[in-house]
Amino acid sequence: MLKVAIDQFSYGAKTVLQKVAFSLTPGEHLSILGESGCGKSTLLHLIYGLLPLENGAIHWKGNKLLGPSQQLIPGEPFMKLVAQDLNVMPFTTVEENVTDYLSGPSFQKEENRVEELLTIVGLTEYRNVLVKSLSGGQKQRVALARALAKTPELLLLDEPFSHIDTFRKNRLRRQLYAYLKEEGISCITATHDAQEALAFSDRILMLRNGNVEALEVPQVLYNNLANTYQAGFFDEVTVLPKKQFPQASKRILLPHEWEVTSIETPYKVQLTQQYFRGVDFLIVGKIGEVPVYFSHPEEIVAPSVFLTIKASL
Repeated sequence: MLKVAIDQFSYGAKTVLQKVAFSLTPGEHLSILGESGCGKSTLLHLIYGLLPLENGAIHWKGNKLLGPSQQLIPGEPFMKLVAQDLNVMPFTTVEENVTDYLSGPSFQKEENRVEELLTIVGLTEYRNVLVKSLSGGQKQRVALARALAKTPELLLLDEPFSHIDTFRKNRLRRQLYAYLKEEGISCITATHDAQEALAFSDRILMLRNGNVEALEVPQVLYNNLANTYQAGFFDEVTVLPKKQFPQASKRILLPHEWEVTSIETPYKVQLTQQYFRGVDFLIVGKIGEVPVYFSHPEEIVAPSVFLTIKASL
């Protein structure tokens, strides 16, 4: 459905993306995961056709997309982009923002469509409120509803939940991504939220300094983290030097991969800090000069403990 092959893209002398290639199937949800400045937004803008791609090509259903140099109005009609600089009309109501993209012959169908979309984004009670009066998170939800008004085949989302509070965000993400699956709408979401990428993606494309660091289904990526950059998106990271710990079954560990043991092991940790996280405590300590992070269901009173790497890992 979508085929992206970017050999290189630069802003002046600065290379932003290079050797980025992937394809997208109908109804698939791909998350682009990476730290700020790694090229996530640029990649979405290239796909949508807002930036010229000289070294590479983007195809949709076998046809090469032309880009902004050969189109009077940048952006492909079968796609919608929800960018970080929100495309909303501040001096009209929420409802008018959504109906701006609707031009059906039936008033009732249009009303039903607006109601459906405002329910998905949780704004039914704000339909007659001017957008300029809304919070940043509410404006993000208006932008989502606008993008879905005329059903796209591909939805591009650039940090779409960044201004939305956690309670509202969790519900909105479930409703939005379930709706996209039901309608068969393909989706690419640029995010730095690893938990979001794990929960709602079919595949994750991880970028690092403009290059593809990994492209894999969430479970496979999470269970085969190759380095500290990859692991760092998911939690605190312990790195065990091979010279000091030749017996270690793993070198890179997340907090849940340790467990406290009553048996003496090479991993005697002197505790320094403990942080309550709701479901557990994050315990911080050191084995000699090596920083160690592990999770435990309760606060630990002792100044030191022995750890072992969980056998199932």
